[in-house]
Amino acid sequence: MNENPYVAPQTPDSQPSVPAPPFSMKSLLFSFQGRINRAKYWGGILGIYAVVIVIVIILSSIFGTETVANEGSAYMTDEELGATDEISGLGLAGIVVAYIGFIWIALAIQVKRWHDRDKSGWMVLVNLIPIVGGFWALIECGFLVGTRGPNSYGPDPLG
Repeated sequence: MNENPYVAPQTPDSQPSVPAPPFSMKSLLFSFQGRINRAKYWGGILGIYAVVIVIVIILSSIFGTETVANEGSAYMTDEELGATDEISGLGLAGIVVAYIGFIWIALAIQVKRWHDRDKSGWMVLVNLIPIVGGFWALIECGFLVGTRGPNSYGPDPLG
Protein backbone atom coordinates (compact mmCIF):
# COMPACT_ATOMS: atom_id res chain seq x y z
CA MET A 1 0.00 0.00 0.00
CA ASN A 2 2.10 2.88 -1.28
CA GLU A 3 -0.73 5.40 -1.30
CA ASN A 4 0.23 9.03 -1.11
CA PRO A 5 -1.28 10.55 2.06
CA TYR A 6 -1.28 14.02 0.46
CA VAL A 7 -3.63 13.12 -2.41
CA ALA A 8 -7.35 13.68 -1.89
CA PRO A 9 -9.31 10.43 -1.75
CA GLN A 10 -11.22 9.56 -4.91
CA THR A 11 -14.67 8.04 -4.86
CA PRO A 12 -15.39 5.43 -7.53
CA ASP A 13 -18.03 7.56 -9.25
CA SER A 14 -15.96 10.78 -9.38
CA GLN A 15 -14.55 11.67 -12.77
CA PRO A 16 -10.89 12.53 -13.07
CA SER A 17 -10.33 16.17 -13.95
CA VAL A 18 -9.49 16.69 -17.60
CA PRO A 19 -7.18 19.66 -18.11
CA ALA A 20 -8.44 22.46 -20.32
CA PRO A 21 -6.71 22.81 -23.70
CA PRO A 22 -4.14 25.59 -23.98
CA PHE A 23 -5.62 29.03 -24.60
CA SER A 24 -5.07 30.69 -27.96
CA MET A 25 -6.45 33.92 -29.37
CA LYS A 26 -7.29 32.16 -32.64
CA SER A 27 -9.52 29.62 -30.90
CA LEU A 28 -11.11 32.31 -28.71
CA LEU A 29 -11.98 34.62 -31.59
CA PHE A 30 -12.81 32.28 -34.46
CA SER A 31 -13.73 28.81 -33.17
CA PHE A 32 -17.20 27.73 -32.09
CA GLN A 33 -15.84 24.72 -30.18
CA GLY A 34 -15.08 24.43 -26.47
CA ARG A 35 -15.83 26.53 -23.43
CA ILE A 36 -14.67 29.84 -21.95
CA ASN A 37 -15.15 31.34 -18.52
CA ARG A 38 -16.71 34.71 -17.69
CA ALA A 39 -13.38 36.56 -17.60
CA LYS A 40 -12.50 35.58 -21.18
CA TYR A 41 -16.07 36.34 -22.26
CA TRP A 42 -15.95 39.87 -20.84
CA GLY A 43 -12.42 40.42 -22.15
CA GLY A 44 -13.47 39.40 -25.65
CA ILE A 45 -16.70 41.40 -25.70
CA LEU A 46 -15.14 44.55 -24.23
CA GLY A 47 -12.18 44.15 -26.59
CA ILE A 48 -14.55 44.10 -29.57
CA TYR A 49 -16.29 47.24 -28.33
CA ALA A 50 -12.96 49.02 -27.83
CA VAL A 51 -11.77 48.15 -31.35
CA VAL A 52 -15.09 49.22 -32.88
CA ILE A 53 -14.97 52.58 -31.07
CA VAL A 54 -11.40 53.21 -32.26
CA ILE A 55 -12.32 52.30 -35.86
CA VAL A 56 -15.39 54.55 -35.79
CA ILE A 57 -13.33 57.46 -34.46
CA ILE A 58 -10.65 56.95 -37.12
CA LEU A 59 -13.14 56.58 -39.98
CA SER A 60 -15.19 59.56 -38.88
CA SER A 61 -12.07 61.70 -38.64
CA ILE A 62 -10.95 60.61 -42.13
CA PHE A 63 -14.25 60.48 -44.01
CA GLY A 64 -16.89 62.00 -41.80
CA THR A 65 -17.00 65.69 -41.06
CA GLU A 66 -14.81 67.01 -43.86
CA THR A 67 -16.69 65.13 -46.58
CA VAL A 68 -20.09 66.14 -45.25
CA ALA A 69 -19.08 69.78 -44.73
CA ASN A 70 -17.60 70.17 -48.22
CA GLU A 71 -20.25 68.32 -50.27
CA GLY A 72 -22.57 71.30 -50.41
CA SER A 73 -19.80 73.79 -50.94
CA ALA A 74 -20.03 76.04 -54.00
CA TYR A 75 -16.25 75.87 -54.32
CA MET A 76 -16.05 72.11 -55.12
CA THR A 77 -15.78 71.00 -58.75
CA ASP A 78 -17.65 68.02 -60.18
CA GLU A 79 -14.46 65.90 -60.08
CA GLU A 80 -14.00 66.61 -56.37
CA LEU A 81 -17.60 65.68 -55.67
CA GLY A 82 -17.13 62.38 -57.56
CA ALA A 83 -13.91 61.65 -55.64
CA THR A 84 -15.66 62.08 -52.30
CA ASP A 85 -18.34 59.60 -53.39
CA GLU A 86 -15.66 57.01 -54.24
CA ILE A 87 -13.93 57.49 -50.90
CA SER A 88 -17.24 57.15 -49.10
CA GLY A 89 -17.95 53.94 -51.03
CA LEU A 90 -14.58 52.46 -50.07
CA GLY A 91 -15.14 53.48 -46.46
CA LEU A 92 -18.56 51.86 -46.46
CA ALA A 93 -17.19 48.61 -47.91
CA GLY A 94 -14.51 48.53 -45.22
CA ILE A 95 -17.09 49.11 -42.53
CA VAL A 96 -19.26 46.25 -43.86
CA VAL A 97 -16.30 43.83 -43.94
CA ALA A 98 -15.23 44.84 -40.43
CA TYR A 99 -18.82 44.51 -39.20
CA ILE A 100 -19.10 40.95 -40.52
CA GLY A 101 -15.81 40.07 -38.83
CA PHE A 102 -16.93 41.52 -35.50
CA ILE A 103 -20.25 39.66 -35.68
CA TRP A 104 -18.39 36.39 -36.29
CA ILE A 105 -16.09 36.99 -33.32
CA ALA A 106 -18.97 37.97 -31.02
CA LEU A 107 -20.93 34.86 -32.02
CA ALA A 108 -17.91 32.60 -31.44
CA ILE A 109 -17.32 34.07 -27.99
CA GLN A 110 -20.97 33.82 -26.98
CA VAL A 111 -21.37 30.26 -28.29
CA LYS A 112 -18.42 29.11 -26.17
CA ARG A 113 -19.92 30.84 -23.14
CA TRP A 114 -23.26 29.07 -23.71
CA HIS A 115 -21.26 25.82 -23.91
CA ASP A 116 -19.74 26.61 -20.51
CA ARG A 117 -23.30 26.88 -19.17
CA ASP A 118 -23.87 23.36 -20.68
CA LYS A 119 -26.33 24.71 -23.23
CA SER A 120 -26.35 24.51 -27.00
CA GLY A 121 -24.61 27.21 -28.98
CA TRP A 122 -27.91 27.78 -30.75
CA MET A 123 -28.94 29.66 -27.61
CA VAL A 124 -27.34 32.73 -29.24
CA LEU A 125 -30.65 33.00 -31.11
CA VAL A 126 -32.13 34.16 -27.79
CA ASN A 127 -30.66 37.56 -28.70
CA LEU A 128 -33.29 37.85 -31.44
CA ILE A 129 -36.14 38.01 -28.92
CA PRO A 130 -36.99 41.71 -28.60
CA ILE A 131 -36.08 43.36 -25.28
CA VAL A 132 -35.99 40.17 -23.18
CA GLY A 133 -33.47 38.24 -25.31
CA GLY A 134 -30.55 40.62 -24.84
CA PHE A 135 -31.02 40.72 -21.07
CA TRP A 136 -31.37 36.94 -20.91
CA ALA A 137 -28.12 36.43 -22.84
CA LEU A 138 -26.33 39.07 -20.74
CA ILE A 139 -27.36 37.45 -17.46
CA GLU A 140 -26.65 33.86 -18.58
CA CYS A 141 -23.34 34.54 -20.31
CA GLY A 142 -22.03 37.51 -18.38
CA PHE A 143 -22.97 36.88 -14.79
CA LEU A 144 -23.89 33.24 -14.07
CA VAL A 145 -21.23 30.66 -13.22
CA GLY A 146 -20.46 27.95 -15.75
CA THR A 147 -20.78 24.22 -15.19
CA ARG A 148 -18.23 22.86 -12.73
CA GLY A 149 -16.06 20.09 -14.14
CA PRO A 150 -16.27 18.65 -17.64
CA ASN A 151 -19.55 18.76 -19.51
CA SER A 152 -20.70 17.63 -22.95
CA TYR A 153 -18.83 20.53 -24.60
CA GLY A 154 -15.40 20.01 -23.09
CA PRO A 155 -13.30 20.29 -19.95
CA ASP A 156 -13.77 22.99 -17.31
CA PRO A 157 -12.01 26.16 -18.54
CA LEU A 158 -11.00 26.95 -14.96
CA GLY A 159 -9.25 23.59 -14.90
